[in-house]
Amino acid sequence: MSGTILILGACGQIGTELTLALRDKYGTDQIVASDIRRSDLAELQNGPFEILDASNADALRAVCEQYKVHTVYHLVAMLSATGEKFPMKAWDLNMQSLLHVLELAREGIIQKIFWPSSIAVFGPTTPKEHTPQQTIMEPSTVYGISKLAGERWCEYYFNKYGVDVRSIRYPGLISWKSQPGGGTTDYAVEIYYKALEEGRYTSFLSEHRALPMMYMDDAIRATIELTEAPVEQVKVRNSYNLAGISFDPVTIAASIAGHIDGFEMDCVPDFRENIAASWPASIDDSAAQADWNWQPEYDLEAMTAAMLGNLKVKLGL
Repeated sequence: MSGTILILGACGQIGTELTLALRDKYGTDQIVASDIRRSDLAELQNGPFEILDASNADALRAVCEQYKVHTVYHLVAMLSATGEKFPMKAWDLNMQSLLHVLELAREGIIQKIFWPSSIAVFGPTTPKEHTPQQTIMEPSTVYGISKLAGERWCEYYFNKYGVDVRSIRYPGLISWKSQPGGGTTDYAVEIYYKALEEGRYTSFLSEHRALPMMYMDDAIRATIELTEAPVEQVKVRNSYNLAGISFDPVTIAASIAGHIDGFEMDCVPDFRENIAASWPASIDDSAAQADWNWQPEYDLEAMTAAMLGNLKVKLGL
């Protein structure tokens, strides 16, 4: 690796684990973590950390110049469920922060960008099963609209200015290390906590609402693998489909019940059900497999065992 790595949004669900993984790989001093506020996690304080508002272009530029940043992992975003409550704030944050980073790359101040897209770019008219890499994209949430616009900007900056920007359409991400951040797929994290703490869970999605999901360890590995892939292997410059596991609330509940006797779940769908209904049930990620050899390692059973085992330790159970 040449130069320093800057992580924007390092205190979020993805950012926390990506920061730790990259520091483990490259050394603490090479990875600059940043967020709009300081993290309570001691692990993130063990190396460079900057309080940084990614929507402030001047402050972002100053940090990149100070640390001679080579690669930016831009993880700042207002997620789907929160974004529906504050649509203009979501649009401004999600778009302006991306454009600031793209401009820094166009000017040659940084050399490489990773920016995450999402399955939220798809919509009600998109094929639900094995959603193709190239397909109809008519998102119905402000989060999805901003991600689709971001994909177009990333591809534009690559084609027009040669900016090396890489992207993944994340499915729902499941992690025990950090709390979820206001997304529609968060039920699949909450259910493990409630199973251990209360023995029951009320899902805000309907029982057979299947969605693409992924264990965080796979997502972090995919993120680093794509960002570090040789440039000639990165053939998709808007965003790669990425698949791990697809399941519905009934299926994940059954997986948990295999480990916790008496666990029960009921479903009381709220506004997030309508968001989920507009998204795919499963994803075709053959382009990622072909271009940079992507393969997930965790199935549902392996993820459930890992989540429950780690959460028992975390919660002191």
